[in-house]
Amino acid sequence: MDATPIATDYLVIGAGAAAMAFVDTLLNETNASIVMVDRHAQPGGHWNDAYPFVRLHQPSACYGVNSRELGSGKKDQTELSEGLYELASGAQVLSYFEQVMNQQFLPSGRVRYFPMCNYSGDRVGDHRFSSLVSGENYQVQVRKKLVDATHAQTAVPSTHPPQYRVEPGVQCVPLNDLPKTRHPHPGYVVVGSGKTGIDACLWLLQNGVAPATICWIMPNDPWLIDRANVQPGQDSFERTIGGLTAQFEAIVAADSIPDLFAKLEAAGQLLRIDESVEPTAYRCATVTQTELRELRRIDNIVRLGRVRAIEPTRIVLEQGSIATDPSALHIDCSASAIPILPAMKVFDGGTINLLMVSSCQPVFSAALIAYVESHLADQTEMNAFCMMVPVPRVPTDWIRIWAANLGNQQRWGQHEGLARWLKQSRLYFLTTVVSGLLETDTEKLEQLRRLSASRERARASLPQLLAAIA
Repeated sequence: MDATPIATDYLVIGAGAAAMAFVDTLLNETNASIVMVDRHAQPGGHWNDAYPFVRLHQPSACYGVNSRELGSGKKDQTELSEGLYELASGAQVLSYFEQVMNQQFLPSGRVRYFPMCNYSGDRVGDHRFSSLVSGENYQVQVRKKLVDATHAQTAVPSTHPPQYRVEPGVQCVPLNDLPKTRHPHPGYVVVGSGKTGIDACLWLLQNGVAPATICWIMPNDPWLIDRANVQPGQDSFERTIGGLTAQFEAIVAADSIPDLFAKLEAAGQLLRIDESVEPTAYRCATVTQTELRELRRIDNIVRLGRVRAIEPTRIVLEQGSIATDPSALHIDCSASAIPILPAMKVFDGGTINLLMVSSCQPVFSAALIAYVESHLADQTEMNAFCMMVPVPRVPTDWIRIWAANLGNQQRWGQHEGLARWLKQSRLYFLTTVVSGLLETDTEKLEQLRRLSASRERARASLPQLLAAIA
């Protein structure tokens, strides 16, 4: 079948959150034409596949695209949310991205969107894709660059089956199927200790399941972030800025890695589910103190490594086995979310790789990359502003992330245009905190000065901690 020819300045593979944030900034900063290709039927990437009760892990105020607010800016008064700023639901996020596409991108006349299409080119010079529905083929001439927005490949249980063996007769479902439950089970086994595992446990508890009937298989205890410490707005200024200052001061004062985490916990900057168990994971997951108290109601936590197999009467793990009930509902939450990536450049010849350049902030990172693409020309300089920030896995990644973050932030501040853009970017968390600060707010300005001074001392201390990482 002959391929339909298309010409464009930028070809974006993917229409997930990062791709949308990138295109939004590119549209605002340039006159470029853009083609977006995605396998889903609507924009939003992994949000199309997420479980029905999923919510953002960060305030809606700093998620989405720069040019359009997400949510109402109100606080959530439900019990678990403690009156903190709202977290958009998955359905709200999908609706938001659909509005961005249909009300902003497409009416601009500069974006062409091809949903339900698969890119099959070589990512170098042969750019082609085809419709998963009609089979129509397209050949794309890319005048400027290819934008690869597929690196995150966020894994969710509904699209990634368990890596362990599930024998016949075992009731094992992805997290997405929990709301489809139509009769009580004598027991519930949650497999996975990441944010999805936490959400599964909270959903069960909030739906009246007795904690004693929940078995939580936790391969790695995680360090968690107190959601109250990462709030936008002037009313959260003291706690947010004070918390960042406390983190930097911990870096400066720590004489070892264990001492660093002890200081971070003592300052309320990191939390753990069981204070007697040393965490071996860090994934930027956030919880409220109320959610943490709920999770601590679950006593049957199994720490025997990853699941190898679920049989009708037992679960085989890396370090042993436990009994299970054939009537129990096993809930798979073991998908690894964002994969570990090899070191790579954001700007690599004719390709732009949408990577994280700010800690656990994929949409802000993508928007910043688009600004750099729009205003700089030398790729060495462009990559200096966009050094890759590691995807967190283990606790020491907290140190690596801050080292990369602080290096990037320092360089951003030295570029007049980029520094000005940051002050106007609603996706940049600090902007949401300091927005509206007046010269008469002397106490808050003094807090910012203390933050700046502690940040510089932390930057000087980080190499010693990095050297201690085995």
